[in-house]
Amino acid sequence: MATQGTNLSAYNKESLPSVEDKGFGIITADWNNDITDNLEKGAIEALLDIGVAERNILRRRVPGSLELIYAAKSMATKSAIPSAIIIIGSVIRGETAHFDFVCQSVFQGLSILNSELDIPIIGCVLTDDNRAQALARSGGIHGNKGTEAAVAAVRMAAFGDSF
Repeated sequence: MATQGTNLSAYNKESLPSVEDKGFGIITADWNNDITDNLEKGAIEALLDIGVAERNILRRRVPGSLELIYAAKSMATKSAIPSAIIIIGSVIRGETAHFDFVCQSVFQGLSILNSELDIPIIGCVLTDDNRAQALARSGGIHGNKGTEAAVAAVRMAAFGDSF
């Protein structure tokens, strides 16, 4: 594994674009909630640290990762708050092909949303072989992918302003 023992969640907030007038949506799946709660916490802490006002963070929960796509589209089209949306989920491989179908559906939906909508949707959906890998990426040895998603959301929210 290329990132073994490496925390990839460090960022330099001074190098990031201003978030003064930006809002962010976070949609979190309840499935594997011990993992997704940690990812959500990392995303919120990073957004606040970067300077996003708490009132400009819109949070919603959905049952599982498959529901993230519908929720992101709904939030993007019905709410004036988000400049970017982060979807948070955790899919852990089991004994059946369900893992493959869920992962493929979520990431295909994410790709479609990003090509059709006017705001970026950032995918923070862990697709791990086991619980230990998910824990390592949700606040463990590999940092917190929620933090990384928040940084990506900040950068992409400003991207559209650069044209």
